Amino acid sequence: MNDRPKQKLCPICKKPRVEQYTPFCSTRCRDRDLAQWFTDGYALPGPPAMPEDLDKGE
Repeated sequence: MNDRPKQKLCPICKKPRVEQYTPFCSTRCRDRDLAQWFTDGYALPGPPAMPEDLDKGE
């Protein structure tokens, strides 16, 4: 039986993670993930929020 903990992988390219860029393996994968958020490549489930329904901090 292998008692070594399973190495975690980069969520983008599946290479081993590097502590400096956790949870990614490199700046390239970190930047690709950020670009996905900026271009609406990721979305949270649920209906779209209407601007008039958002709290305006009042």
